[in-house]
Amino acid sequence: MDTLNRRAFLRSSLGVAGTLALWPPARARGANDKIVVGVMGLGGRGTYLAEKFAERSDAEVAYLCDPNTRRFARAREAVEEAQDRPPKMLQDFRKMLDDKSVDVIINATPDHWHALGSILACQAGKDVFVEKPLAHNIWEGRKMVEAARKHQRVVQVGMQSRSAPYVQKARDYILAGKLGEVYLVRVYNMMQHPKQADTPDGPVPDGFDYELWCGPAPKRPYNPSRQWLNQWDYSCGPIAGDAVHQFDLARFLTGDIPYPKAVSQTGAIRVLRGGRDMPDTQMALFEYDNLTITLDATLWTPYMKKIPAGIRDSDQFPNWPFCATKVEVLGTEGFMYFGRHGGGWQAYDRDGELVHSEYGRQGDKEHQDNFVECVRSRKRATSDVEIGHLSVLPFHIANISYRVGNQRLEFDGATESFTNCDEANQYLKRQYRPGWTIPENV
Repeated sequence: MDTLNRRAFLRSSLGVAGTLALWPPARARGANDKIVVGVMGLGGRGTYLAEKFAERSDAEVAYLCDPNTRRFARAREAVEEAQDRPPKMLQDFRKMLDDKSVDVIINATPDHWHALGSILACQAGKDVFVEKPLAHNIWEGRKMVEAARKHQRVVQVGMQSRSAPYVQKARDYILAGKLGEVYLVRVYNMMQHPKQADTPDGPVPDGFDYELWCGPAPKRPYNPSRQWLNQWDYSCGPIAGDAVHQFDLARFLTGDIPYPKAVSQTGAIRVLRGGRDMPDTQMALFEYDNLTITLDATLWTPYMKKIPAGIRDSDQFPNWPFCATKVEVLGTEGFMYFGRHGGGWQAYDRDGELVHSEYGRQGDKEHQDNFVECVRSRKRATSDVEIGHLSVLPFHIANISYRVGNQRLEFDGATESFTNCDEANQYLKRQYRPGWTIPENV
């Protein structure tokens, strides 16, 4: 080990946390200094976030990183146009962790890279903006919380609706008792996804570091038609990855309830067969102490629509019966329709009469503002890493239930493990490839 310098060690082995843990924290900043940002993952969301941070007067995007160089041009152009200076382009994000001028890492990778990428960033003294869902599995989520706390890092999860003012108004309305006692919340995530093409494996394209892309996940033969969202190896699933927005809001609206005591679910691949190993249909029931949350989720219902962009930032409401991403809050005295990403909300009394409405606006800017403010103040972010962990954890349990035959699973939050199914405990974490391990001590 003594023959390796730090950069060589980073490239050759990620399994030892001690070396990284000795790195100094990010540089001290004055009130007028810009936050220096590096971005890992240049898909649609990563490119969007890179552009938005580049547009800020208090930030500068210094690095753009993706194993696939075919993604470089679009992201580089967007950032350079926004900030009038080019970022450095890297395939391997680990190289930018050596740069002490970098304050923040934006992690917009696929699910299987959220934990390891964010933990390495925390160990290197960087604050992190990580996209949802927080982690690939329950154990990884807890390790991310531990890394953030141990290294005193700000970690914001990309559940941006938490920062939208209309959401806080709804929470205040509910917690003031305007709906009476709330015992049931229904979460919906129903829409139309395309089928995954069934094509033969093929060669890895030029300019794509597939070994790095797989990282801690199994290195399956490359397939140009494989959609990582549909594979257990790389994802929590397209349902969990999208519905976590609504579920996080359900938790927020009802006072941020912690762990479910038990989860029952039925899941299946009903329609979108061909190459996927994750359900396209999930109906789940999450049991908390004094609250039940249900999930209705499908990927084959074309008449259910996400809230259109024109409604998200306008004085309009969704077509609630056919709103794919709504939350329904049921109290003893009233009922609320609630839409994510700017959909607003409407409350009804016990006679079904509309009594209150609030138009919505998306919370992206406020969420980014909150993150930058917390980077400076060292306060915990609106969607702190532990909030992200507790909001996606119920989906992990539902997914595990699917994998053990749709059993009802009883969960102990103190140990983050199952009390009635040893088989289910085998899915709390994954097996890692040599050289890409998340250590027990982060």
